[in-house]
Amino acid sequence: MPTSRLPVPAPRLAALFLILTLTPGCATGGPAVIGSVPDASGVASRLEDDTRLGRPLQIQFEWRLNEARQRHRGVGVARVQEPYRARLDLFTDDLETVLSAVLLDGDLMLPPGSRDDILPPTDLMWGVLGIFRPHGVRLLGGDRLEGDATRLRYAYADGTELHYESSGGRLRSLELLEGGHVVQRVEVTMTEGDPYPVEATYRNLSEFRELTLVRRSLEQVTSFGNDIWDPAQ
Repeated sequence: MPTSRLPVPAPRLAALFLILTLTPGCATGGPAVIGSVPDASGVASRLEDDTRLGRPLQIQFEWRLNEARQRHRGVGVARVQEPYRARLDLFTDDLETVLSAVLLDGDLMLPPGSRDDILPPTDLMWGVLGIFRPHGVRLLGGDRLEGDATRLRYAYADGTELHYESSGGRLRSLELLEGGHVVQRVEVTMTEGDPYPVEATYRNLSEFRELTLVRRSLEQVTSFGNDIWDPAQ
C-alpha cells in the first residue's frame, strides 16, 4: 500500500484564536470537587476491571487532525486484543497509509521515521480506547466530583500528574498536568450500554494540536495474527 506522510507543521502562531479553536471549554474549571475518595486504590482496581478488554475487537473510524494552519482527515482501523495489545492505522480517504502504531501494554511503537507527535502518549492512548491502564505512576488520591463522577490523581517520578475522570465505571477524560496546568487532554464520548467510546478527542494544548476519532463500526473477532503487532508490517 502506498504511503503518505503528514507534513511537518508550519511555524506556529501562538495566537489566542488557535487556543480557542483547539481547546473549547478549557477556560472552565471542570466539575467541582465535593469530597475525597477514602479508598482510591479500590476505586482504581474496580475501574481497571470495568474497562478491561474482553474479546478481540476491530474498530473502524474516521479521524480529523487540526494543527496550526493545517487540517487533515481520513479513515482508520484499530485492532485491540487482550490482555493489553492495540494497533492503530490511519489512512487518507484514498487508503494511503498516514501512520501506524502498536501499543503493547506500556510501550507505544512506531515505524522508523514516523511522526511521533500525532498520537497521545501511552497512558492517554489507552484512554482513547476507553481503557484505564496507568503505567509508572504513583497514586496520590481521589476526588468525588459533582455529577456522580470521580477523579483519580497520579504522579510520575518527575512530578508530572495524570488525572483520570470516570463515572459509572467508564472513563470520561484524562489530563496530563505540568506545574499544575493541563498540557494534554483526552475526552471520550460514551453511550448508554456501550463499553467503548463512540468518539475520542486528544488535545495537545501546548502545541495547538487536536486529533479526533469518530467510530464508524465495532466488530468482535476471533483473534489477530502475531504479525500485526509489528508496526512496520
